[in-house]
Amino acid sequence: MSKKFKMPSAYTILICLIAVVAILTWIVPAGIYDYVDPTSSNLQPIPGTYKAISSNPQGLWEIVNAPIIGFSQAQDIALFIIVIGGFLGVVMKTGAIDAGVQSVIKNFKGKETHLIPILMVLFSLGGTTFGMAEETVAFYPIIIPVFIAAGFDTITAMATILLGTGIGVLNSTVNPFATGVASGFAGISIGDGLFLRVILLIIQLAIVAKILMHYANKILKNPESSYVYSTKLDDEEHFFNMRNSNVVIEFTKKKKLILFIFGMTFIVMILAVIPWARKFNITFFESLSTTLKELPAIGVLLGDIVPLGDWWFGEMTVLFLISSVLIGIVDGMNEKEILENFLNGAKDLLGVALIVGISRGITVVMNAGGMTYTILNWGETHLAGLGKIPFIIFTYLFYIPMSFLIPSTSGLATLTMPIMAPLGEFSGVAKNIVVTAYQSASGLVNLVTPTSAVVMGGLAISRIGYGTWIKFVLKILAVLFFTTLIGLIIASFV
Repeated sequence: MSKKFKMPSAYTILICLIAVVAILTWIVPAGIYDYVDPTSSNLQPIPGTYKAISSNPQGLWEIVNAPIIGFSQAQDIALFIIVIGGFLGVVMKTGAIDAGVQSVIKNFKGKETHLIPILMVLFSLGGTTFGMAEETVAFYPIIIPVFIAAGFDTITAMATILLGTGIGVLNSTVNPFATGVASGFAGISIGDGLFLRVILLIIQLAIVAKILMHYANKILKNPESSYVYSTKLDDEEHFFNMRNSNVVIEFTKKKKLILFIFGMTFIVMILAVIPWARKFNITFFESLSTTLKELPAIGVLLGDIVPLGDWWFGEMTVLFLISSVLIGIVDGMNEKEILENFLNGAKDLLGVALIVGISRGITVVMNAGGMTYTILNWGETHLAGLGKIPFIIFTYLFYIPMSFLIPSTSGLATLTMPIMAPLGEFSGVAKNIVVTAYQSASGLVNLVTPTSAVVMGGLAISRIGYGTWIKFVLKILAVLFFTTLIGLIIASFV
C-alpha cells in the first residue's frame, strides 16, 4: 500500500527552487541593459539598450553555495529574528503574555471574531504607509496564542497578519519603498492614483476579513473543518498551554507594566522605520536627535543616536535587545535568568532565521545567471503599442512572474518602471495605472512566493506547511487578483 504524499519542509522546497532557477540559467539567455548611473546602488536601466551577453549557467557548486551567500546578504534580518526570539523568551517567562491573553479573551467573550478585522486594519495601515513586511515576524508568536485560546487555528492567525499587511502593501498609498520608488522612476507624484488604491484597499480588506471571519466561525462550530486540524493538539501545546487554561493568572501591576514596555517596543519599532524626513519631509525626530546630541555631557553620554525614521534591522535589533533586559529586570530576574530565558527563546526562532537566508539564495542564483534582464526585455518587446485594456492586463500579468524573480518591491520598481511607464503612455494608459499594476502584482505574489522571507518565516513560526497555506489562500488570491484587475481596467478609462 503506497504511503500518502507528504509535503516536504520549507527548507527542501527552497533548495529545490534554487536548483530549478539554476537549471533555467542554462536555458534562458543572459542579457544586460545600459544604466543611467552604473555606479549607483540602485541600477536604473535605459529603455531600448538591452543586449545579449555570454551566458553564465549556474552549476552544482553555485546551488549549494547560494544559501550561504543568501544568509550572508540577509544576516541583518536573520539576527533581528533571532533576537526577537530571545525577547519573546524573556517576555513569555514573566507570564505577562498569558495574563494578557486571558484578559483579551475575557473582554472579547462571544465576539472573538471581531479581533480579525480590527487586527487586519491595523496591519494594513502599516503595509500601505511604509511597506510593513519583515517587521510582522515579531507579531506571530504573540497573536497566535491569542487566536488559539479563542478557539481559532494557526492559519487564521497567520492569514490575519500576512493578508492584513499584504493587502495594505498590495494597495500601497504612500509606501515610499513601493509606490514612492516606482512613482519617482515613472516621473509622477506619489499621490497620482491614490484614489484607486484607497478604494481597492477598502474593498479588498472588507471581502477578505469577511472570508476569514466565516472560516473562524466554522472552526468554532466544528474544529475538524480546520486546515490544520491534524496538528491542533501539538499547536495548542506549543503556543499556549491549553491544559492550564483554567488556571487564572492574576493580571498584576507588574505584569501590566511588562506588557506596556512590550507594546511600546513595537510602537517605537513602527515609528522608527517610517522615513519621516526622507520621504514625508517631517523633521521632528531629526531635530530631536540633534538637540539631544548638543546637550552638554548628556549628548556625549547618549552617543550618536540614530533618529527615528532612519532605523533599519540593526537598530531594531538593538531595541529588542534592550527591551529584553529591561523586562527581565522589571520581572525581578537576575542576570543568569535573563540570559537563560533569552537563549531559550532565540533557539525557537533559529530555524526561521535559516529560512530567510535560504530564500535569499534563489535571487542570488538568478542574478548570477543573468536571466533577469532577458525577461524584462521580453516584456518591453511584447507590450509596446497595445491598446488600453490589452496593455494593462498584460502589464499586470507580466509583473507577476517578475515579482517572483525579484521579491524586493523597490528593486523591481528600479529595474522595470523606467521602461514600463513610458510604454503605458504609448498605449494610452496613464503612468499611475502602470505603477498600481506593478505594486498590486508584486503585493499579490508576495503573499505566497517561497522566495519571500516573510511568507516562509511566517509559515515556519506558525508551523504550517507551504502546501497547506496554498490550499487555504488560493480562493482569496483569486478574489484579490480579479478585483484588482477590474479596478485597473476601469481606472484606465476614467
